[in-house]
Amino acid sequence: MKWFGRKAGREGSRPALSRQGTVTAFGDWPRNYEAQVRDAYLVNPVAQRAVKLVSEGAGSAPLNASDPALVALVAARNGGQGLIGTVAAQLLLHGNAYVQLLSDSEGRVTELFALRPERVTVEPDAGGWPVAYRYRVGEHVMRLAAEDPGGRPAVVHLKAFNPVDDHYGLGCLGAAAGAVAIHNSATRWNKALLDNAARPSGALVFDPGDGSAMAPDQFARVRAEMEAGFAGAANAGRPMLLEGGLKWQAMSLTPADMDFVGLKAAAAREIALAFGVPPMLIGLPGDNSYANYREANRALWRLAILPLAETILTGLAQGLSGWFPDAMLAIDLDRVPALAEDRERLWRQVSAADFLSPEEKRAMVGPSGVRS
Repeated sequence: MKWFGRKAGREGSRPALSRQGTVTAFGDWPRNYEAQVRDAYLVNPVAQRAVKLVSEGAGSAPLNASDPALVALVAARNGGQGLIGTVAAQLLLHGNAYVQLLSDSEGRVTELFALRPERVTVEPDAGGWPVAYRYRVGEHVMRLAAEDPGGRPAVVHLKAFNPVDDHYGLGCLGAAAGAVAIHNSATRWNKALLDNAARPSGALVFDPGDGSAMAPDQFARVRAEMEAGFAGAANAGRPMLLEGGLKWQAMSLTPADMDFVGLKAAAAREIALAFGVPPMLIGLPGDNSYANYREANRALWRLAILPLAETILTGLAQGLSGWFPDAMLAIDLDRVPALAEDRERLWRQVSAADFLSPEEKRAMVGPSGVRS
């Protein structure tokens, strides 16, 4: 049986597919994945925290499985990183995750390794179905077949929905790029204010009284002295000595100019929205959409972590079904603290249903990995 790639009855029935290119945001912000990751995850605290909340939640969730060996295989760390958390972060940022299935000499799968998604290129056949994956590191390119000689998958490709591409998923960075650029620019603005005595710069007015203009060499000298002796946080509050008809005219920001503070907060909320995280959990003030952190945390699990984890675990279980018949992987909802109240409510409702038999009640409340 072919799990991935060509399947029986479909050879020649699908037109050749072509990659339309990575969808990126429009505007004065990075358009390629590496630059977007650098500006968002490596620099922006809101984006990094949002991704960590979802990916670490998925990676630390307790698992139920049809075989204990399956849980051990998925829970094992590869390259020093947890598999589920790494794959979840890759899906959020890039929209694609590639898990290589490594086997021993006897054909038994021994390790699952998450590949860097930006290094992988899908190689389709004449009909458009993926038959191999090219993994590029610098000038070296390694070709990974989609299936092993026994017809079992050698690489599991997990992807987020992309409406304009057949082979590659769509991450959240493009949608968050504009908000990340605004938030980073506001941060640099605040840093510039601190570097300049935490107030806007003023103006030196040349007023000799006879209407004459300042000579170019005088202008250059005054400018150099200002930058050297009075600009910057180290010179904050330093008295200024003016001569030759110069006077200092202080300037201040209007309330409209100060609106960048609200703009930065709005950008932070948009970043959290792009990654599916309630803003309250990132510490943004004034967000009272949820009554408390407990409700916000439950919404994070129900609306972001659980759907993403189900996509990952279902894809891995399908890819590993050649080694583990009827493979099943799911989060054990009974052991998730954020969902304890939901499970307790369900147990009370089921326990109060006197018309149900004990077997029917047991089927409704568990196993939690099958029914939530």
